[in-house]
Amino acid sequence: MTDTTLSPMIQQMMHPDFYPHPVPSALAQSPDATAPEYSEDLNPPPETSIQLIQTHVSYVLLTGDYAYKVKKPVNFGFLDYSTLEKRKFYCEEELRLNQRAASELYLDVLPITQSGTEASPRYELNGSGEVVDYVVRMRQFPQDALLTTRFERGELTAELLQELAQVIAAFHAQTQTSDYIRSFGTVEQVRQAFDENFAQTEQYIGGPQTQQQFDETRDYCDRFFATQQALFEERMRQDWIRECHGDLHLRNICYWNDRLWLFDCIEFNEPFRFVDVMYDIAYIVMDLEARERPDLSSVFLNAYIEQTGDWEGLQVLPIYVSRQTYVRAKVTSFLLNDPGVPESEKQKASGTAALYYRLAWEYAQPPEGRLLMMSGLSGSGKTTVARQLAQQLNAIHIRSDAVRKHLGGIPLMQRGGNDLYTPEMTQKTYDRLLELGIKLASQGYTVILDAKYDRQALRKSVISKAESNHIALQIVHCDAPMDVLRDRLQHRTGDIADATADLLTQQHLEPFTEAEQPYVKTIDTTRAIESQLGEMS
Repeated sequence: MTDTTLSPMIQQMMHPDFYPHPVPSALAQSPDATAPEYSEDLNPPPETSIQLIQTHVSYVLLTGDYAYKVKKPVNFGFLDYSTLEKRKFYCEEELRLNQRAASELYLDVLPITQSGTEASPRYELNGSGEVVDYVVRMRQFPQDALLTTRFERGELTAELLQELAQVIAAFHAQTQTSDYIRSFGTVEQVRQAFDENFAQTEQYIGGPQTQQQFDETRDYCDRFFATQQALFEERMRQDWIRECHGDLHLRNICYWNDRLWLFDCIEFNEPFRFVDVMYDIAYIVMDLEARERPDLSSVFLNAYIEQTGDWEGLQVLPIYVSRQTYVRAKVTSFLLNDPGVPESEKQKASGTAALYYRLAWEYAQPPEGRLLMMSGLSGSGKTTVARQLAQQLNAIHIRSDAVRKHLGGIPLMQRGGNDLYTPEMTQKTYDRLLELGIKLASQGYTVILDAKYDRQALRKSVISKAESNHIALQIVHCDAPMDVLRDRLQHRTGDIADATADLLTQQHLEPFTEAEQPYVKTIDTTRAIESQLGEMS
């Protein structure tokens, strides 16, 4: 029996004969989905095999090989699909924007036409009658391809997140920017959404959030915007404000046909899309931390930053993570005002909102920063240890190999020439490492400087800067016999480091001085590392 609450057009789209391709009869028993989060599954009429997924702004019809998305004629202020012309424009924008990272998923925009009589209209896909609406046609993929589903099954691995970081970095590198797009990076533009969020959530004080959480989260944001205007201006000058995805959480990413796809980006609102790249990745950082996997968040973040070389961007990341977390709290809180939501669901929503309000508040309480300086010859296991420490401590891991290649302007996986390893370039690399380490640790990050630090002069510079900036410091010395180092370097593949076994004869670790000894913890990398790192928290 047809659902009469649906418009006649959607009712006809629920029937297989509306489409110019076969619709599998078993589809309703084995649904796929490409719909965004916060959607409501509507049971299809029993005589059809098409699944309808409805959100507050669209219908998505799943037909087997293809999904069709129709925009509702609504106007919420921040989103306006109220006229046919606007729906056509935003369908075309959705296609254009999503083809940047998912061209094989987003196929085309098709008109829906109407013929017949007013009492008995007939709707057709790409027909010859009057155009009454438009639809985005997409290739359909399985629900279990979503990264949220993979996470729930324990299949969102560190390796997949490193690959995701590379995909997003490449996506951001090819997105557009312009004077107009950059203008959305001003403090005045950025803070508008923050102020709106606080105004809309005051009513939930005493419910899912406390007065202290509200006040301190808002005060943190106010202080950040008041004191960091130069930082926002620098982000604009450096072209980090781009036409981004705008809604890049784990449910809008899938792993299908052996590759990652970023889909369902924001097409309806420029301020939501013309943003700092850090705004984009803040969704994933927040998603993983809210799911109590800060280790995976660290893996993703470090892989992304290493690809882009945008370590300075970490200075604005906390405000955006706080923002994305607070928005999730706000949207969940809105359910508490909906009379159509059952009381049991409201209780669940209140608990979820409380979690996100607490997380947003925690971002307003930055911890004390600290520095960890790796030390050891090539092949001693510094990077392996540093990676484990980064996951354990939720730390920023900065490799000298990546810094050197970004300074030299060559791709990370390209082998550097002799000009990349001159004494002058080496000094520039260590100066950059120290600059980044002090800058980020001063803002509350735990930072791991991953380089040989084989010379006393290099280590002394770090110690002196850390002491003068009152930053806690530890030296992590990685050690292994020379034959082990040589064997590791001979078998090293797929890494950005260029060191080879024949370089070991030229390397020498100057002994730690008496002044350095209190900072040093030695790790024997021929033994189990985990047990030796246990006390470093």
